[in-house]
Amino acid sequence: MIIRAFTKKSIQPIGLDIGHSTINMVQFSASGEDISVIAAEKIKLDRHKSLQQDQHKDMLNDYIGQMLSKGRFCGRKVVTALSNEQLHITSLRLPQMNETETEKAVRKEAAERFGLDSEEDIVDYVFAGQVKQADETKNELIVFAAAAEAVQAHISVIEEAGLIPVAIEPIPCALFRSFKRSLRRQEDQEKTLVFVDVGAHFTTVVFGKGAQITFVKEIPIGAERFDKEVSDKLGVSIDEAEMLRISLRHEKKQQNDRHQQGQTATAVGSSLDVSTRQAIVDAVNSIAQELVREISLCFRYYTVSFRGKRIERAVFAGGGAYESILLDVLKRQLTVDVETAEPFRGFDISRVNFDSEQPTDFCEWAVSAGLAFRGLNSGEDGYDQ
Repeated sequence: MIIRAFTKKSIQPIGLDIGHSTINMVQFSASGEDISVIAAEKIKLDRHKSLQQDQHKDMLNDYIGQMLSKGRFCGRKVVTALSNEQLHITSLRLPQMNETETEKAVRKEAAERFGLDSEEDIVDYVFAGQVKQADETKNELIVFAAAAEAVQAHISVIEEAGLIPVAIEPIPCALFRSFKRSLRRQEDQEKTLVFVDVGAHFTTVVFGKGAQITFVKEIPIGAERFDKEVSDKLGVSIDEAEMLRISLRHEKKQQNDRHQQGQTATAVGSSLDVSTRQAIVDAVNSIAQELVREISLCFRYYTVSFRGKRIERAVFAGGGAYESILLDVLKRQLTVDVETAEPFRGFDISRVNFDSEQPTDFCEWAVSAGLAFRGLNSGEDGYDQ
């Protein structure tokens, strides 16, 4: 008798991340431990357009339709995330109690804090661990809450774009999932890592140990603050400020590349005069310092709450993670190793034609990748296309 073992190749749902400045869509296929990126599309939004709600929905429908037509996406099932404005997040400490009592207490607290209806609106939580408060041991919970109306509006956008939503989840959960699958060694299960997504308007900070999220914070500072500060300092438009900031970043990268190759940094020509360059550095540095102070407060809260839990390293994702000035500040001021995310590391990306000017670590894809991973990890439901 000949027995043949076939490894089933599964197509994951599309991961759709609707941000403030871009829409990212990505899809994977998995065969055992081998994962391939089979489709990926990104479109930049006009951040200056002031649109009514119906006009904004029509714009999103049009863009998503373009991405579906252009990309080689299989099926129409999708996992999406609520935006930072639509979702409320808080940490909550409760006495030890059973599941029913915990859910009732969480709903009551969320309703009072965020002005929600404890019966009708959406409230969920994850257990983060146990903490000592005075002489009492309490449960630390991370609470996610959203108005039912906001969730329904999000679903409406997805469905009118021709997609079938199979799950909607918080950005922090998607961000954590995009890295969790790489933490499989026993020693990784004991380490506390920090994952940070620097988006356009918000920075999402997620602490995790092994397969468990232990702390989440949304900071209302994003990459667009860099451009706003540069714009104010130089008296230029936001778009011009962004172009100047990117130009400086490219110059710095060229200098670093030449330095690594043993060439002199002065060999790189510059399109920016000295005063403009310094103004950009000062503007970005001021916002970077503000952001790092907020991230440092998260570190302090975590180390006080979960005593004895050493933080090993911080991984930065999102479009803002390409900002070299921010990374320099982070490396100087945080007490852990800092690195940029590589959400597609170890994956076959040969079937997708990414933008030739895009950096090869793809750190702005971390959230959409985490959404597309849902169902791939043990303990989560998979979806048939």
